[in-house]
Amino acid sequence: MKLKVATWNINSIRLREAQVCRVLAEHAPDVLCLQETKSLTKDIPTENFRDLGYENLIFKGQKSYNGVAIISRIPIEYKAYHDYCTKGDARHIAVKFKNGIRIENFYVPAGGDIADITTNDKFAHKLSFLEEMRENFRRVRPKKTILVGDLNIAPLENDVWSHKQLLKVVSHTPIEVNSLNGVLNSGGFVDITRHDIPDGKLYSWWSYRSRNWMLSDRGRRLDHIWATKDLVSVNHSSFILKEARGWERPSDHVPVFAEFHL
Repeated sequence: MKLKVATWNINSIRLREAQVCRVLAEHAPDVLCLQETKSLTKDIPTENFRDLGYENLIFKGQKSYNGVAIISRIPIEYKAYHDYCTKGDARHIAVKFKNGIRIENFYVPAGGDIADITTNDKFAHKLSFLEEMRENFRRVRPKKTILVGDLNIAPLENDVWSHKQLLKVVSHTPIEVNSLNGVLNSGGFVDITRHDIPDGKLYSWWSYRSRNWMLSDRGRRLDHIWATKDLVSVNHSSFILKEARGWERPSDHVPVFAEFHL
């Protein structure tokens, strides 16, 4: 059995429904996890997804902000949500399949512009969110679990266009990287993308502020696929669909894929 999983911060599912359908039609993931859907659940389009064979649709919506979704052609046996930091934000959704594999889909807060918890509530929120993730996975050690999402942190030097210049920039600061590693280690996860593509620069996000994102190539790897070690032993492969950043009216993120041969 093969399981092909993708994660993508779509930055409005209603604005980019056609792009979601394009990924489903051309790359055929078994499961596509979305973040920042920016829509109430009742307003999310579903008909075209179903027409492509994706009958299993789980959404956690929120008007204009946040929002996570799991679009699957595999029947879902169980679903769950967790309200991290008890703010009522739609930032997490989880499903379990009949084969026992669980997928956790996260949208971690971006953290604002200033890397200081004393002056920036958004940054404090981000670190608190990560700490709660760490504690949850420490308390209940996951098995057969794939964690995906826009984690809003580029942890490695080759995950940013300039390690030196971004060390004090939110998404690559040491305190964020340490917090993210705490989540990774507490859950016994492996960074599948970097396990499969260990060398070279690797990005999944390019700012809208760049007039020529491809020429400057000042990206960051903010979107991740992790897996517990019991899934790392199987054959797997990964790729990032960089070309999607150049599509018409693109998201500033692109899809990240991993395929597991179970």
